[in-house]
Amino acid sequence: MLTRTSFAEHFSRRPVFGMVHLRPLPGSPGFVSLDEVVRAAVADARAIVAGGADGLVVENFGDRPFTRGRVAAETVAAMTRVISEITRELTVPFGINVLRNDPLSALAIAAATGADFIRVNVHTGVMVTDQGIIEGDAYATLRLRATLCPDVLIFGDHLVKHATPLADVDPVQAAKDLRLRGLADAIIVSGPETGVSADPLQLAALRAALDVPLLLGSGLTSENATMFPDADGAITGTAMKHDAHVDAPVEAARVAAIVSAFKLG
Repeated sequence: MLTRTSFAEHFSRRPVFGMVHLRPLPGSPGFVSLDEVVRAAVADARAIVAGGADGLVVENFGDRPFTRGRVAAETVAAMTRVISEITRELTVPFGINVLRNDPLSALAIAAATGADFIRVNVHTGVMVTDQGIIEGDAYATLRLRATLCPDVLIFGDHLVKHATPLADVDPVQAAKDLRLRGLADAIIVSGPETGVSADPLQLAALRAALDVPLLLGSGLTSENATMFPDADGAITGTAMKHDAHVDAPVEAARVAAIVSAFKLG
């Protein structure tokens, strides 16, 4: 598992990963053209890198509504193609998130494309979501990784956004279980929904309890970047887009402002 030191050595000090929110893929209700998905994804990836971000996270954000389990074969194929087009011209660390909670497909895509990590929304525990009840399966994820792509890192969400625990949960104990029993390489801490920032006090509590890489998973802006001194890194999406609208294109200048503010924090 990554330590805070090895995390910084692998990526950089306080790395910022920009989100590439893919447009609807084949089979999803809003799908129009895979060529257009590729064009928009490559354009966003270019802007993220031009703005100085340390890496990317690619996810099938446009495939709403999401399934709670395994995605269709066409989703895996489309994501693999799009990521291959991105990596054809950009060489930066990147991760994959297959929504809503399909780490096995994410690992398959990672093995095919050379990804550095996958993001898993529910790696351990049980969450009630708009897709229904989702159970983490760290057992299956870690065993597939061992046989398919053992060097791919696992970034696990802590009490992930757009979800509620099935029963009362001690947040610190849940984070300990995610790390010590689920063997997550890094823990992601988010707000309650996309674009809403995490609670700095929650982040501080987790930092006091665990010597583990902690990443912000939502709501980071150039204005609030100094509020999270306990974060080892961040994943940002909404704030780096035109007018901070989640479905708008990424703007390099907004990325640069966020990266600069966060690394100084």
